[in-house]
Amino acid sequence: MPVSRLVAHAPLDGLTPVFDAIRAQNDISETRPPEAIDEALAAAAIEGELPHVPGDRGDRTDLELVTIDPAGSKDLDQALAIEDAGQGWVVYYAIADVAAHVTPGGPIDRDAWTRAETVYCPDKRIGLHPEELSEGFASLLPGQRTKAALWTLTVDMRGELRHATVERAWVRSRHQYAYGELQHTPPREAKPLVEAMARFGSTRRAHLRERGGVTLPKPSQEVVGANGGLSLEFRAAVGVEDDNAQFSLLAGEAAARMMLEAGVGVLRTMPPAEQESLDRLRTQALALGVDWPAAASYADVLDSLDVSSPQAAAFLTQATRLFRGARWEAFAVPTIPVPELVTHGALAAPYAHVTAPLRRLVDRYATEVCLAHSAGRDVPQWVLDALPHIGDAMTAGVRRASAVDRACIDAIEAAVLAPHLGEEFEAVGLDDRTIQLTDPAVVARCKGDVIPGKHQTVRLIEADAAKGPVFEVA
Repeated sequence: MPVSRLVAHAPLDGLTPVFDAIRAQNDISETRPPEAIDEALAAAAIEGELPHVPGDRGDRTDLELVTIDPAGSKDLDQALAIEDAGQGWVVYYAIADVAAHVTPGGPIDRDAWTRAETVYCPDKRIGLHPEELSEGFASLLPGQRTKAALWTLTVDMRGELRHATVERAWVRSRHQYAYGELQHTPPREAKPLVEAMARFGSTRRAHLRERGGVTLPKPSQEVVGANGGLSLEFRAAVGVEDDNAQFSLLAGEAAARMMLEAGVGVLRTMPPAEQESLDRLRTQALALGVDWPAAASYADVLDSLDVSSPQAAAFLTQATRLFRGARWEAFAVPTIPVPELVTHGALAAPYAHVTAPLRRLVDRYATEVCLAHSAGRDVPQWVLDALPHIGDAMTAGVRRASAVDRACIDAIEAAVLAPHLGEEFEAVGLDDRTIQLTDPAVVARCKGDVIPGKHQTVRLIEADAAKGPVFEVA
């Protein structure tokens, strides 16, 4: 989709105090307990396994694994290799083995539970773990021999997961690729990988559609740093990003299956869209001029959308309301029963978070359940003890991170727009209280008669960095 860039940018030095205040208001601490740093430094020197890590670790440094992440990333959770198996694929998916470096109940563990996930701000990243761990010895950095939980996933030609195992192993990533590098001008040696990923991604998306799942290509608002300042742009996931995401979704599906077989684990669940909500969305599509034939499903409509159009942006904003109520549901039969709902509504299958343990607390525990089940061992007691509390910790952490993200973007929008107070802009209504400017890339509150999907002229009436910009229909 075309990118809408800001015509101006906000100076970073002027916004840093605002970002500091936002973090403080949301209890996001940049200071880490000294004992957590000490534990991370000590863990870096340990070649063997900590007492809580059972079993042996194999050597799979022979695998031609690579990482694919945003440019400049250092906290690399996943590395992949994909092989053509004739009638499908064999996927090797290495996930950073964070549990191998973190003592249950120790300083790093206690600090991580207060955070739950990494918080990304325009000026800095506040990690779930000490940088020495997450951007150093535990990260799947290229050329580094790293401890991993290695998934081996067999997928048939229809995209169906046929077999899955996970084991502890030493791995070594061969190369770190950036999304943009592979999307636009992939190096010669990476072209076979990109082509294989495209075939795999297309097959998995078709399989998702066949079983009733959907993907929601909603453009996101991202902060871009350049020339000492910050700007914003709208973008949707490009092809290689979506292809790469299919490997993470596959591993999450495999993990959920394992945990349900084991009778213990933590699922990411979400109710399916209700028919009443779908009927309402169909009516909104008509009002927005989005074509929705009577015989077409919601997924069919998504496939046909031009996500760069204002009408599509408004439609996708409304569509996000179809899927709400996502939760982390822990279970440990017989003390904690399996939840009544075990599927993720958008994926139409059970799903679990296991692929981002450097950045998300729950993944460490879910991965440990799968490692135990795959090896035929009992789930460690430290995992069982944590399960009743993991959902609440994650919910609180995600709420904090989301509040920080929205407040920081509001501050950037206000800073960029402040010199234009009283001026008029072209916008499209997203809902009856929210507009999206055509240029610059701003989503903001708007007073007056906002009509979803319609181009309207709006006037900037407030530009407070602490509250974000506010417009009114001109």
